[in-house]
Amino acid sequence: MNPFENRTVVLGVGGGIAAYRVCELARLLMKRGASVRVAMTQNAQRFVTPVTFQALTGNPVLTDLFDLHQKAIFGHLEMGKRADLLIVAPATANLIARIRTGMGDDAVTTSILSSSCPVLIAPAMNVQMWRNAQVQENVAALRADLRCAFVGPGVGTLAEGIVGEGRLSEPHEILDAAEALLTPQDLGAKKFVITAGPTREFSDPVRFLSNPSTGRMGFALARAAAVRGAQVTLISGPVELDSPPRVLRIDVTSAEQMRDATLRAIDGADVFISSAAVCDQRPARRVASKVKKEALETTMALARTPDVLREARARFGDAAFPDRPLFVGFAAETDHVLDNARHKLADKRLDLVAANDVAEPGSGFASASNRLTLLFADGRVTPFDSLTKIEAAHRLLDAIVPVLSP
Repeated sequence: MNPFENRTVVLGVGGGIAAYRVCELARLLMKRGASVRVAMTQNAQRFVTPVTFQALTGNPVLTDLFDLHQKAIFGHLEMGKRADLLIVAPATANLIARIRTGMGDDAVTTSILSSSCPVLIAPAMNVQMWRNAQVQENVAALRADLRCAFVGPGVGTLAEGIVGEGRLSEPHEILDAAEALLTPQDLGAKKFVITAGPTREFSDPVRFLSNPSTGRMGFALARAAAVRGAQVTLISGPVELDSPPRVLRIDVTSAEQMRDATLRAIDGADVFISSAAVCDQRPARRVASKVKKEALETTMALARTPDVLREARARFGDAAFPDRPLFVGFAAETDHVLDNARHKLADKRLDLVAANDVAEPGSGFASASNRLTLLFADGRVTPFDSLTKIEAAHRLLDAIVPVLSP
């Protein structure tokens, strides 16, 4: 699922110093497959020229409603009519006031008035201007409009050196908010608990048992579920990944910690997805101080770690869905992939298992892509070709949605 593909996104650029950062936003939107059109206020052109946006997007830029040449290119109000999403960035105090009062006196406000699509507003201004009561009244009125959504402003160093609210959100944050507005909210109000990444089982403070999992698949699932409207709790082992937007992240280290966090989070969940690569064994003995090399033994006694997925499922006994969460597991195998996945599905009494061959190039740990085969408790089998992990995540969620809303 790529919500930007074959969509027209109109960037309404306001007259603030942060206008230059909208150039990066335009580039990101183009990279995601959107057709990007730009409308600029007169003041915006004092900071960035229309030629810059035309070069970035490959499309002419609307700046003057009374220019006959532009009239011939755009037609009357045509840009707003074609938009699937309109992003106003930077939204200055003046531009917010004019949008709130329904003015249509420039390329940006006229495009908004002539459109029926969602409008994403990214404010940027001096901290005192942002805190001004009249500005906040205008913002509150626009928030009450179902067409309008806000992203930011952020807190940071502003143009004049003051630190405070009023900073334009980062381009990737605006992109995330835009993605949510263009994505069907088919998981709205559903509660997901997702585990991700490896666990580490220490023998002393500097040595541990683990595996090559990077957490990318679990984080992709959390991001995809959140962007589709779900309330997501992500329980992650040690990984080098940023938290997905609108996701509650709980960091753990060991299998025991992941088990405990999962059992605390799962009550009231609609879906539990176990994508973590939990280490199956731990050193039987852990010492408090580093063991010197010359004192290391050549063998190590091991003990089993908790089976997080089995214990989570057992918590609900023989209850059938929807009186318990929908349980989804992952079967990372190197041989007899489907047979082993079927065994896991039955043995742990799951509703769905996503099987993948981690020995296959482009489908294993640390890979940017994955090839999944979904096995359902009712016997259905759905294979997918190799996909990016975010695409694979959406495909898995696509399979879950009909079960949640029959």
